[in-house]
Amino acid sequence: MHAPATPPPIDPALLLLAYRSGIFPMADARDDPEIFWVEPQRRAVLPLNGFHCSHSLAKVLRRGTFAVTCNQAFAAVIEACADPRRDTGETWISSRIARSYIAMHEAGQAHSIECWQDGALLGGLYGVGFDRVFCGESMFSRASEGSKVALAWLVSALRRAGCELLDCQFMTGHLASLGAAEISQTEYLERLRAAQRPGAAADGDGAGLGLAAGFAALLGDAAAAGLSSSPGNFIAQSLTHTS
Repeated sequence: MHAPATPPPIDPALLLLAYRSGIFPMADARDDPEIFWVEPQRRAVLPLNGFHCSHSLAKVLRRGTFAVTCNQAFAAVIEACADPRRDTGETWISSRIARSYIAMHEAGQAHSIECWQDGALLGGLYGVGFDRVFCGESMFSRASEGSKVALAWLVSALRRAGCELLDCQFMTGHLASLGAAEISQTEYLERLRAAQRPGAAADGDGAGLGLAAGFAALLGDAAAAGLSSSPGNFIAQSLTHTS
């Protein structure tokens, strides 16, 4: 008997079209070869000028507890995010979905933020970026505040890039504590269309830099402020002044 054929990754062009239409894929289990498309009736979004940076998070940022990078370990981040949940023992990130986002990353359409300590990857997140939109997919933490630090850097880089919409998909208490709000799918689609208007392309011409360029520009701003050795301090200052 032949082993069942491994299903191919979702085509990156199809996956990007889904995100542009307000839809995203999920699976029932790690080894599930099938995917289903989700269009929530209620959507969590994180206002980029409304991120709640707590005193404890600001302290971790200022101390430089983590070294933070962008797009340096995408596959490792998605694998960490796909670890089984403690409450259910399962994950919605199947092997097929993971391979699909890795293909998107290789095409320059999916990105990650990584948090490191002594060379160990201890926190991070990944998502899909286009025009003035970033759709956060999942995040993980193996150390206290690891995922929150990644999210703080994401918000700061997206703000620097001129992003307008940070989609968090489903509301959780964790996201609510960081400033996320829930809106209807109808309102989400209106915001999504507005952020994809002509002239909003993330092409580096000032109309929207994209996450990677926004991250690099953020490091440049920190250096210009004399904080190149402590960019986390620069992040904490920018977030606490506006949140």
